[in-house]
Amino acid sequence: MNKKIPITIVTGFLGVGKTTLVHNMLKNANGKRIAVLINEFGEIDIDGQLIASSECGDDDCNLIQLPNGCICCTVQEEFLPSMLQLLERKEEIDHIVIETSGLSMPKPLVKAVNWPDLKPHITIDSVITVVDAVGIATGEICDRERVQAQRLADDSLDHETPIEELFLDQLACADLVLVSKRDLVDDEKFEEITQIITDKARSNTKIIPVVNGEIDNALLLGIEASAEDDVDSRHSIHEEHHKHGHHHHHNDDIQNTLLEYPETADIKNLVKDLKRLVEDNEIYRIKGFVNIPNKPMRMVLQGVGSRFDYYYERPWGENEERKTKLVVIGKKIEGIKA
Repeated sequence: MNKKIPITIVTGFLGVGKTTLVHNMLKNANGKRIAVLINEFGEIDIDGQLIASSECGDDDCNLIQLPNGCICCTVQEEFLPSMLQLLERKEEIDHIVIETSGLSMPKPLVKAVNWPDLKPHITIDSVITVVDAVGIATGEICDRERVQAQRLADDSLDHETPIEELFLDQLACADLVLVSKRDLVDDEKFEEITQIITDKARSNTKIIPVVNGEIDNALLLGIEASAEDDVDSRHSIHEEHHKHGHHHHHNDDIQNTLLEYPETADIKNLVKDLKRLVEDNEIYRIKGFVNIPNKPMRMVLQGVGSRFDYYYERPWGENEERKTKLVVIGKKIEGIKA
């Protein structure tokens, strides 16, 4: 009998550290051939490119990107074909990591593993939910403005689940909860956070603190939860709503547009211009890459509201086009210029 390929599902809201976690999982793969399936909305898959730049060779890291909407809502149209594509090369893959959209509920993916085309070949090693220590400590759970922007921008989304219910669904399906940004809260507050998660998650769910996305892969891979075999124990509020005939609506007013420049001479001036753009328009998120002339490194820039962060990420590739590219998500933003 062929051994099943284990799958790790990484879920959690935007900004909690999922991409950093997956990036570090690949950097510390120690020869394990890990394939990655990443789900992000936008014209340029920024997080996908960040993961693709991890320190793993082409033979050790395979990346499939699903940019066409929340994966739990496109599970048949997107997830199934992508998994079948990976299974064509199953002899070359030791483990599969799926990073879901921040709006995704993991349970539909767990249930999909039981489909006849997939069940003989794959098993859920674990569902990992990443949560933000600071968000839980303040009671905000996540950056609500950023999450709402993603919700509105995704016209494939068939659920408008309130953030609190989505959070509960992500916790209820988890085998492991990682608490990111642990270093930003004191010990007493962390104990409170742990108790909040314990009260909402299943009784056997492990809770582990994380600093800077660094955590030993031995704690993440090889859990062997076989989540697809006890899917009924993973309660979903969203499923309960559907059973009672509740329906959901879409919002198609949100657009995303691409800002491109050959180079950016001064990053501080660019950020000033972008902040002015945010003040004058209804913009929810800006994220992309920046080309600083005479610098060998590619810069990553991301902004939500008036908060902007930027950092050098890696050297530009030999055949990579050096250009500043920024995805802007918001309402009525056709033709905007920074």
